[in-house]
Amino acid sequence: QVQLVESGGGLVQAGGSLRLSCAASGIIFRFSTMGWYRQAPGKQRELVATISPGGNTNYADSVKGRFTISRDNAKNTVYLQMNSLKPEDTAVYYCNKGGPVDYWGQGTQVTVSS
Repeated sequence: QVQLVESGGGLVQAGGSLRLSCAASGIIFRFSTMGWYRQAPGKQRELVATISPGGNTNYADSVKGRFTISRDNAKNTVYLQMNSLKPEDTAVYYCNKGGPVDYWGQGTQVTVSS
């Protein structure tokens, strides 16, 4: 059974930082492309960042230079370090395992106050 469990969300002031974690089980993590997506109220879910098994990363233009995705294969965990947060970063953030079948975590709320 595949499980992706996010943690680390919360309320932060603009300019602050948060670190999200996603612990994975039931998958061969080291061979998996992992990603973070977000969905703001009234908007579609959008890509934030992805990281390949080899560590290649991809970011949405809106977060480049502020967010960093990383992975620890020994802990089956993917991280999203978010710096210089803006109110427009407010959303539910979801962990994703890509592939022929997509798997999603339950989401963690990030709220950035102005």
